[in-house]
Amino acid sequence: MRVYLFAIFLLIGPMAVSQENSDDVLGQRYLEDQFYTGITYNLLLNRPNDVSQNSLSNGLHIGFIKDLPINKRRNIGFGIGVGYNINTYFSNFTASKANNTIVYQQISSNNFSKNRYTSHIVEMPLEFRWRTSDTASYEFWRIYSGIKLGYVFANSFRFQDDTVNQRFSSSDIQRFQYGVHVSFGYHTWNFYAYYGLDKLFEDGVFTVENESIQINDLKIGLMFYIL
Repeated sequence: MRVYLFAIFLLIGPMAVSQENSDDVLGQRYLEDQFYTGITYNLLLNRPNDVSQNSLSNGLHIGFIKDLPINKRRNIGFGIGVGYNINTYFSNFTASKANNTIVYQQISSNNFSKNRYTSHIVEMPLEFRWRTSDTASYEFWRIYSGIKLGYVFANSFRFQDDTVNQRFSSSDIQRFQYGVHVSFGYHTWNFYAYYGLDKLFEDGVFTVENESIQINDLKIGLMFYIL
């Protein structure tokens, strides 16, 4: 009997040590929330007088974030990434183009079929990350907050009514944009908010009523993370 017990010890001992070492290695390599996708409702703030939004202004966010834990448990750290963001805004604020001149104004009537502004942005999120996760749990609380830097690489204004049908891009758009963001939630569902600290238009852009355009945006929605 002692021989059998000794033999079992010889077999199980190295396996237990190997499992412990494997867990240690897994813990040292454990990362979380590398890819993200989200949907938002976009609000235009600091709009010119009498300008209002209509329909559902929306945004789509997708990207990759490198998880950089800083503690032994690996539930606190930083994140740096790159992503793509497309936004569409619907309102009674329009742009028209004639002879290479762009005019911005409020639409005085509702007799139009299309009026929207769309932007395409390459974004770089920088985050501080806290979560309650570990190597064995896939359901946990998280709070991620930080800043987002963005570059508008394409934009378009689209307007159509009974007499006009135009679509063009504007050089008056602020190409480099930045803002603060936060996401928090449990497991799959995470509330997300972004507040733009910079204006959507360059300085010195005015409406036909000679009102300076100071519009910035607030995006509110849901963010989803996967490994």
